[in-house]
Amino acid sequence: MASSKKKGPVEKIALQCTECKQKNYTTEKNRRNTPNKLELMKYCPFERKHTLHRETKIK
Repeated sequence: MASSKKKGPVEKIALQCTECKQKNYTTEKNRRNTPNKLELMKYCPFERKHTLHRETKIK
């Protein structure tokens, strides 16, 4: 089977809510195109409203 820890421009990240600190979403990003931390307004089911979600690493 292929290794999930391959080195390349695309990496898997988690999006963490800035208010409740829960990791609600996972996605992929290209490191070459977006070297900075990703920040998106996403729906938080724990807060039941749209909040800012920041990029964190997946453990």
